[in-house]
Amino acid sequence: MKTIYFDNNATTPAADQVVETLVTTLQLGLKNPASQHALGRQSRKQLEITRRRVGGLLGCNQQGSDEDVIVFTSGGTEANNLALLGICASFPRRGRLIISGIEHPSVTMVAEMLEKDGWDLQVVNTLPSGKINLDHLGSLLNAETRLVSVMLANNETGVIQPIADVVALCKNHGALVHTDAVQAVGKMKVDFRQLGVDTLSLSAHKIHGPVGVGALLIKNGCPITPVLHGGFQQNGLRPGSEACPLPVALSKTLELYLDHQDANLSRLLDLQLRLEDGVLGLFPAAIVVGHESQRLPQTSCLSFPGVDRQALMMALDVAGVCCSTGSACASGSSEPSPVLIAMGLPEEVIEGAIRFSMSRFNTPAEVDAVIEILSEVLPLLSE
Repeated sequence: MKTIYFDNNATTPAADQVVETLVTTLQLGLKNPASQHALGRQSRKQLEITRRRVGGLLGCNQQGSDEDVIVFTSGGTEANNLALLGICASFPRRGRLIISGIEHPSVTMVAEMLEKDGWDLQVVNTLPSGKINLDHLGSLLNAETRLVSVMLANNETGVIQPIADVVALCKNHGALVHTDAVQAVGKMKVDFRQLGVDTLSLSAHKIHGPVGVGALLIKNGCPITPVLHGGFQQNGLRPGSEACPLPVALSKTLELYLDHQDANLSRLLDLQLRLEDGVLGLFPAAIVVGHESQRLPQTSCLSFPGVDRQALMMALDVAGVCCSTGSACASGSSEPSPVLIAMGLPEEVIEGAIRFSMSRFNTPAEVDAVIEILSEVLPLLSE
């Protein structure tokens, strides 16, 4: 039985070219970039070349006194932690922190921790379309608002959020904006400066890079304080010996995806439409969650009202199809999706929702096979 991997929003297999780059860089024997000897300076030079390459690919300003900061992290979770904790810690007194109701747990749980520490946490309502309610955000903003965190694209529905509108509203109140772009980078065009946000998080393993490396992009002048201590590395924001090979692999990952982005996105959209049209053709009662909004071209949250999502996922797993019922960081729980609940969807839609997320390595034949498997298992689960 061939396995069909449609859970690429959880993680992706590393591309061969990325693995080769990682191994080659490891074999160079680069030393500690903080060392003052020749080998240390060589490693520092390689790391800074990589940092500038990543910044160039993602639209950071790299000129003069207005140069943006790029902090390499262990992934998106650490980057989100640094953004929220670091920015909030930079203010002399606590204020209001606003997040959306559809954030990844690495934002939601940090925000809840800050609330316990005295921050005024407010959550923006989400519309049934999957987009945040901008009117509600506007009503929550006040002079005490320090930071607003809204993800760029949702990991469960693929719905792309109106970040430009969020930034415009927040700037009128002097609030900083962080966006979790872990699911967006490589799946839509992302330009840091054009977005206008103050910080942006990303991760390599969502776009065929290695697990264990990501980055936080920080706009020049954005106040941020380190949350870890013990060294001066990375502008003093992330202490500890820097691992050159992982950022180099991140850079290669971005190059591979962005160099062929238009072709990749077109192909992914074709796969998405093939899956959704095929499912709706066989099961007219099925619902494409967030279909009325602009979405990532490879994420399909499909609901089969009247079918238990856990039973369906298990049946698909037995048939060799890998998918999920929500965020991988929360899917160890059988609880309904907080994202779909925040959207205010009917209970039967929430209970029947499955996420299929594809990548450039998936094929039309695999999509057809998944539709065929669904045609076999759904009647059994609907009885």
